[in-house]
Amino acid sequence: MTVTLRYAARSDVGLVRSNNQDSAYAGPNLLVVADGMGGHAGGDVASALTIAALVALDRPDHSSDQSMSELERSIDRARQDLVDATTADPDLAGMGTTVTALLKSGNTLAMAHLGDSRAYLLRDGTLAQVTVDHTFVQHLVDTGRITPDEAETHPQRNVVMRVLGDFDLDLTPDLSIREAVPGDRWMLCSDGLSGFVPDNEIAEVLISVSAPQDAVEQLVSMSMRAGSTDNITVVVADVLDDAAAATTAAPEIVGSAALAGVTAAGDPASPTALPVSGSGIDGDTVTGFTRSTVPSGAQTAPSPVSVGVLPDDAARDGLADTLEQAMIAGDPDEEQYQPDIQPDDDLDEEAREEEIPARKRVWLTVLGALLLIVGLALAGWGGYRWTQTQYYVGESDGQVAVFRGIPATAGPLTFSTPVELTGTRVDELPGFIADRVQETIRATSLEDARGRADRLILDAAEEAEPSPSPSPSPSTSDEPGDSSSPTSGSTAKSDSSQEANG
Repeated sequence: MTVTLRYAARSDVGLVRSNNQDSAYAGPNLLVVADGMGGHAGGDVASALTIAALVALDRPDHSSDQSMSELERSIDRARQDLVDATTADPDLAGMGTTVTALLKSGNTLAMAHLGDSRAYLLRDGTLAQVTVDHTFVQHLVDTGRITPDEAETHPQRNVVMRVLGDFDLDLTPDLSIREAVPGDRWMLCSDGLSGFVPDNEIAEVLISVSAPQDAVEQLVSMSMRAGSTDNITVVVADVLDDAAAATTAAPEIVGSAALAGVTAAGDPASPTALPVSGSGIDGDTVTGFTRSTVPSGAQTAPSPVSVGVLPDDAARDGLADTLEQAMIAGDPDEEQYQPDIQPDDDLDEEAREEEIPARKRVWLTVLGALLLIVGLALAGWGGYRWTQTQYYVGESDGQVAVFRGIPATAGPLTFSTPVELTGTRVDELPGFIADRVQETIRATSLEDARGRADRLILDAAEEAEPSPSPSPSPSTSDEPGDSSSPTSGSTAKSDSSQEANG
């Protein structure tokens, strides 16, 4: 059984951005969303180049067992186009793009995915996210460090770990084969939608709005009402059996790719090229490109766009060179982008020679900083090792103790540790000895510190020992009749008694 696709695409610059870096394509056999990144370094160029490299796949002659490898090869060609464009124009360095694509072959769909754009499948009234975001927060979710709810508000939720970029590195996209079931509805979108509108609200629109064109319009409007700060791009496609299919519509190209003049094979009744003032768009190659300021909420390109001739192999290989022709006329106040992309051999030799010393200076600065850090670390370690050869007597836990190190601190760091407690409490020592202990007494070695502690304790013991008091001597009186003398009193009493008896 053969199936067909009924589709619609919409891209909007959004409420905050001044230019649209998203691109999308929707055709009878191919659906693609690309979300460019790199700011004014060329995110819009990256997404437009990617769409241009993939449009050749929109034809019905793919075999089911080759569609996935053909999709992978086209994505790798797009990556090489980005590398070539950056090599030709270093001002574009750092550009990249996500890519999420579906290629129909018979009753199967080959899928390729890189980045944080998404593919959703609505089947039997249930919406499921089919792709996995290649983001830092998704990695945290996968490893159990945060929950999916926490990921939605994580400050680094926009950090993408895998993209199609201008670096000469082959990053294989996630590849899979899906069954194209009549009644299914597919949605591809950039994070300008999925990052601001909850999945359950997206599902309500996809279930309740039957026409793909109405669905994409409503989803873009919902994202803007939700306060999306990014470009918003949506593709919706229904899978139909041949009997239920209507006449095949022209492919739709929206966003940055439409402004660049990317064309695709389509209905001969729509051969007119996208009108570009001053450009040489002929339908064979991508020739016009602009970065113009678009009013907030405005559609960046009509949908569907005009259809021209599919690029041939020679034109496609030179895509990085032809994209240089940024010749869409605009208001003088609008921000225009006109890259002067030149073949690598034509670069100014003087500029290259100036670039080499600048790079050397950067590396020398980095090397000098590293050497300084290593030197400071070694000096600090040497100083710490020296402190651990010193000893002193001090107080620890209220006791006289022997310490290794020096009595000093640096923030939370301390440079000494008690190694021996004497058992003698400092508060039981005489005041002047206790003061000496609390002020610390330096020693030349561990044995010297032990000796000093013992002498302190001995001196304290001697100070505490009481002195013997002298015995009182008997007192005598020169006066025999002194009444204070007990002996005299006794004698007098005895005499009196004798006189009474006589």
